[in-house]
Amino acid sequence: MSRLDPSPLNWSNVKSSRRTYFKAIASAKKAHWSDFLSSATPRSVWRAKRFAFGKPPQRFPALPGTSNPTEVAETLLDHFFPSKPPPPPLLRLTRYEDYTPLTSEEISRALSRSSNTSAPGPDHIPYSVWKSVHHIKPSLLPSLLDPLLAHGFHPPSLKKALGIVLDKPGKPSYDSPSSLSSAEEGSAPTWSNGPALSSGTALVA
Repeated sequence: MSRLDPSPLNWSNVKSSRRTYFKAIASAKKAHWSDFLSSATPRSVWRAKRFAFGKPPQRFPALPGTSNPTEVAETLLDHFFPSKPPPPPLLRLTRYEDYTPLTSEEISRALSRSSNTSAPGPDHIPYSVWKSVHHIKPSLLPSLLDPLLAHGFHPPSLKKALGIVLDKPGKPSYDSPSSLSSAEEGSAPTWSNGPALSSGTALVA
């Protein structure tokens, strides 16, 4: 009717009727709610709580493709901790048939030529420690190094080096790499023909 008669008086009546209508609905809801609470029982009081506070929020986050906490946990684990590819197959080394095992005397001779005051290599173990270890347990170093030499394996941890250039009066220049005497792990100094312990200690001279 308001569209047929857009006069200001008609619009005023429409607004007044609308306010009366919604006010009556609100009053009816309030009266029904008051009546419901006044007659609530220990069981129905929890229904009143649900009506008042609405549906409780989900305890677990909603993720695509999940419908329960177990699936949520698996999805999060797969995302933050993805499965790693399988490791490469183990390398099988062949033992040299003509290999002669190291002896404690050979290591003793190599260590005797090393100075206790020399700077240690990347492992920070000085010669004095290796000498003490070998003196207390002569069979320890051979048992550690024999498998490497017998199979021709050079561990990556023994391939690191600390190179220090120290020019000395009356000596050739150390500009060329072949002249360097380095505190090196994994390869013997140029004056040795055998493998090296840490700090550049030659095992076999």
